[in-house]
Amino acid sequence: MNIRSLTRGDGVVIGAAVLLFIASFLDLYSIEGASDSVDIPSLWASGPVLLSVVLAGLIAAALIVVARGLPQAPKVAGLELAPFGVAFAVFAAWSALGNVFDPAGGADNFDGAGDGPDAGIGLILALVATLVMAAAAVATPLVPALKGALLPAARLAAPQQPYGAQPPGGYGYPGAQPASFGGGQPGQPYGGQPQQGQPVAPPAADFSPFWFAVPVPRPLFPEDGSPTPIAELAPGTWYLAVEQRGQALVAQTQDGRRGVLQDTSGIQRG
Repeated sequence: MNIRSLTRGDGVVIGAAVLLFIASFLDLYSIEGASDSVDIPSLWASGPVLLSVVLAGLIAAALIVVARGLPQAPKVAGLELAPFGVAFAVFAAWSALGNVFDPAGGADNFDGAGDGPDAGIGLILALVATLVMAAAAVATPLVPALKGALLPAARLAAPQQPYGAQPPGGYGYPGAQPASFGGGQPGQPYGGQPQQGQPVAPPAADFSPFWFAVPVPRPLFPEDGSPTPIAELAPGTWYLAVEQRGQALVAQTQDGRRGVLQDTSGIQRG
């Protein structure tokens, strides 16, 4: 699991899950005028709250994070995990809202205290946590600020043993002086323009493999043209470009899978 593929929205979901877990150990309800000797249970003591709010929210966060972090998330009934996570998050928020309005489960009296109990601090925090989680889960694919990488791109280190490339120090190996490719100058992103006053290098006659990294998560599509991605290239990892097809590159992942990277804008060459 590559945590660098997580987005800011995923970070909000994780934070909301932590808040929900803490809230589950706090008071389920509060009784006005009750003495300190009254033992008020936590959210874990209520079966409906535990199942429909606490566990549903934690499961939602786990599904969303796993679906984002794995290169190819498993599917359930032909559907990806992320939609299930969003559905669980919305369900948990809806259930928490209902329990806040009726923490006693419809009882008008509670041990002869008159009015029914009010929602406790644990239930209120659970409502806040599930609302934030549901909002982040729904909004992440839609809001550009939430789609950004959660962790900043670290300075990339050279792979210890390149696969399918020339020996260390050769063309394209991270740390070596990169040669010109596609009209770009050494040290510039793939497809970039040379600085003013510098001559444009002629296109390379033969393609040579080179290492590269992506600035944001990018899908890797099958070579047969299928629209379903086979993997997701994550920032902070070196990949090997083994072939050029127009503006696209045929890339090889570290586990040996090959596919077409259609969006090559802003990639960093090694």
